[in-house]
Amino acid sequence: MLQPPAKLRRPGLGPRGVLPDLASLTERIAARGMTLGAPLELLAETTSTNDLAKDAARSGAPHGATFVAERQTAGRGRQGRVWLGEPGESLLFTVLLRVPCALSRLPPLALVAGLAVRDAIAKATATEPQLKWPNDVLLGQRKVAGVLVEGIVQGERATAIVVGVGINVHARVFPEAIAEVATSVALHAERPLDRAELLADVLAGLDRDVGLVAARGVGMVHARLTRADALVGRAVRSDDGDAGTADGIDVEGRLVVVRADRTRARWSSGEVHLEA
Repeated sequence: MLQPPAKLRRPGLGPRGVLPDLASLTERIAARGMTLGAPLELLAETTSTNDLAKDAARSGAPHGATFVAERQTAGRGRQGRVWLGEPGESLLFTVLLRVPCALSRLPPLALVAGLAVRDAIAKATATEPQLKWPNDVLLGQRKVAGVLVEGIVQGERATAIVVGVGINVHARVFPEAIAEVATSVALHAERPLDRAELLADVLAGLDRDVGLVAARGVGMVHARLTRADALVGRAVRSDDGDAGTADGIDVEGRLVVVRADRTRARWSSGEVHLEA
């Protein structure tokens, strides 16, 4: 018998260290007829689901293989940042996509995956999350999720892609270092949350968009990226000192920035800081 969905509070761990609210995930994936989410591996703890997925890819794991962990001891985001969370507070997972992709199209796929996360959270909360280039999802101007996309590279192409996602689902209290910039889905939800449904919705979005963009470019989802852009009109600065006003995301997935001297820059990667 399936356990009831997760509520806005964090339920207790099951006997294997995996929360029972994820027990229905396999059935939900099968019911939707999705190509992602099978095979599915649920883990109480691992170092990094991205590392698991890359190892599995090199060992011949199929397209759609998905790895979900209640806790990661070495989970990371961009620039090596660590993603840590207590069991049940987050959704931490990685999907293996055997989609050939030019290396130039690899960085924007974090934005594309972010759209899938954004849409799933919007459905769960009846809110309008936004995307902060290059890989964050925001709710109320605070980070609710992050994406890390990595490629299995051979020559000038990625032969497979791993899409790692971390979503703050049930957390209500955050470490002091991020308390002013982080939020969770629960803090914006007015109804009980179901982590299995949320994850299945993300997988459906990834299934819909990532392969299409890998093959045909960001232009396929550009209008949706533009509507979700959290940075347009904001003063921004890069790590290398370039600065200006964000003026949207172009059809290559780059952030367009208008400098004080009216010249235009197009940032293809790197960290973005909001200026006061």
